[in-house]
Amino acid sequence: MTQPHDPRGNLVRPYAVTRGRTEPIRDIPIEAVLLASPAAVQEARFAGHDKYRIAALCEPKALSLAEIAALTRLPLGVARVLVADMVADGLLQLHSAAPRTGFTERMDLLGRVLGGLRNL
Repeated sequence: MTQPHDPRGNLVRPYAVTRGRTEPIRDIPIEAVLLASPAAVQEARFAGHDKYRIAALCEPKALSLAEIAALTRLPLGVARVLVADMVADGLLQLHSAAPRTGFTERMDLLGRVLGGLRNL
C-alpha cells in the first residue's frame, strides 16, 4: 500500500496533531499488536487525516505500535496518543500487549528476542 503524499510535510508540530496532549489516555506498549475494527476506516475518515492513515494501515493486517509510528512517520509519542484514542473510540482493537511484569523481566524478554534475531 503506497502512502499518499502529505502536503503538510514537516510543517505541523507533533503536539498540534494531538491537540497539545503528550500523554495517552491509556498506556499501550510499543510492542502491542493492533488491528482496525470492521468499520474503522469508514469512521476514521471523520476523525482526522492521521487517524485515517492509521486505520487504513491496520485494516488488512495487525501492526505493532512501533510499526504504526514508523510507517506513518509520526513520532512514537504522537502515535501512542492517537492509537490510545482510537482504541478508546473502538476504531482499533488491542489484541495483545506485553505482560504486566517488572522491568527486569521485560528486558530479559527483549534480550532473548534480540538473540533470536541475531541467530537468524
